[in-house]
Amino acid sequence: MKFGIIKERKNPPDRRVVFSPNGLKNTISKFPKASFTVENSDIRVFEDASYTAAGFEVTNDMSHCDVLLGVKEVPIEALVPNKKYFFFSHTIKKQPYNRNLLRAILEKNIEFYDHETIVGSRGFRLIGFGRYAGIVGAYNAFRAWGLRDDSFFLPKAETLSDQHALEVQLSKIKLPNIKIVLTGNGKVGNGAKEILDAMKIKEVTVDEYLNNEFREPVYVQIDVLDYNKRKDGDDLDKNDFYKNPEEYVGDFMKFAEVSDLYIAGHFYGDGAPFIYTKEDVRSKGFNIKVVADISCDIDGPVASTIKASTIADPIYGYDPQTGLEIDYKDPKAIVVMAVDNLPCELPKDASEGFGEMFLEHVIPAFFNDDIDGVLEKARMTKDGKLTKSFSYLQAYVDGKE
Repeated sequence: MKFGIIKERKNPPDRRVVFSPNGLKNTISKFPKASFTVENSDIRVFEDASYTAAGFEVTNDMSHCDVLLGVKEVPIEALVPNKKYFFFSHTIKKQPYNRNLLRAILEKNIEFYDHETIVGSRGFRLIGFGRYAGIVGAYNAFRAWGLRDDSFFLPKAETLSDQHALEVQLSKIKLPNIKIVLTGNGKVGNGAKEILDAMKIKEVTVDEYLNNEFREPVYVQIDVLDYNKRKDGDDLDKNDFYKNPEEYVGDFMKFAEVSDLYIAGHFYGDGAPFIYTKEDVRSKGFNIKVVADISCDIDGPVASTIKASTIADPIYGYDPQTGLEIDYKDPKAIVVMAVDNLPCELPKDASEGFGEMFLEHVIPAFFNDDIDGVLEKARMTKDGKLTKSFSYLQAYVDGKE
């Protein structure tokens, strides 16, 4: 099987890659029948010369490859017909801005696999950059806190080499006795937790967090049943919440009233209650001063997230009374960090981690007859048509939705 590592062509430039040079060497050692070609790139975090030194061909001609591996959307004009492709297409939720991309994939008879659709037997995603979004998002949360009142300064994450370098910078700052609430205990939430623990911030229980004062910074990591409750008052499990989210109401305000910094690393499902609304933010009891919204759902469950910010301009102010953007230095502003491509700030670590997951969960399927159905479940298009599992996108492709 001939694999190709393609150049990232989307703007703004993305320096991540599916496999590092060492990742490819490890893959070849485990699967000798696999071969890899690397497309020339002047933006990739690993230079072309590092792939050449590792023994891989670097070229502009990828026509001999069977499977092409990328990270972000491939521009329509760069798609090679009749190939297999893996990349994040941002189409499975019927995103209108990428409708033409999915149309082109079908028209060019591409067998397409979206990284988001690669799931295990229980339906959970097997690969992604969530951990690194959490790591960078938590770092950016503290950077925003320091900029808010000029109490300390942290360099941008993108200027640092790796996670260790982020942790070194964080070890130099001194925080006041703030309370930090973190939503989510998946890859994103636990990535953020890595940073909090590296900073040696004390983790406390929900009961301690809500009812006690502390002489040091503390944090609590909360799950969906900590900040949602059934309308009828019944005490059920998470499965009930996921099956019947419309039967629940948000219960986050008890945390908002005692928290200073909020790191949002949760997954938000359709029909679930908002974490907090614009009305909640206007209330006198709302105490949160800085919000790091890693999940970044615009006009969604975190009401102060009214737009995505950028790596170049990562924070903005939210006026609780008007619901509009203001200068984050304004005394009445809630400071918001809502960068929607956080792993791009840690491209080396993110690429190495992604490659490890791709090697563990995807590459074997090409050599074991897809015994676990990983490829079968992830395949979105084949023979110029949507596969059965993704036929719900037909109206979207046709422009009817």
